[in-house]
Amino acid sequence: MPLEQAFLDDSPYAPEGLLLDEIVEVDKEKSIVVAAMTVHEDMPITRTQRVHPVRHPRHLSGGLMVHLTGILGLAHAYYVLGLRHKEGWIGYGARIHNARFHALARPGAKLLLKVAATHVRPGNTKVLGRYSFEFKEGDTLVYEGDQTALWTRVEG
Repeated sequence: MPLEQAFLDDSPYAPEGLLLDEIVEVDKEKSIVVAAMTVHEDMPITRTQRVHPVRHPRHLSGGLMVHLTGILGLAHAYYVLGLRHKEGWIGYGARIHNARFHALARPGAKLLLKVAATHVRPGNTKVLGRYSFEFKEGDTLVYEGDQTALWTRVEG
């Protein structure tokens, strides 16, 4: 499904900062969200790369992949945990336990980005989550990660 307006309106990022094309799957029971995105030459950081056709082709930067883990965390919080930014919930990455970059994703690449909560400790004003991430272009694993994030509910 395309990014729904309610999700866009609730996000602490403008739509162009989300970088996603669509939400492909939400499985609340398995605590999984899968999104799709296309790599573009004009993406932040990517557009400023000094390209060499062999040594440094244009690609989705590692920094943007880490940013995308946060965006997937937002989608997971919204679609699976029911946390709403407009109700005071905000999340921040707390720790990257593991981040592995396996392959370059070049402009035109269609990626499937998967986040799965491996542990969630809910509370009234805080939710601690640990997540596994897997970004693929077809059968090629591009990125995998394991991270913890803390969601807090603040008034005001």
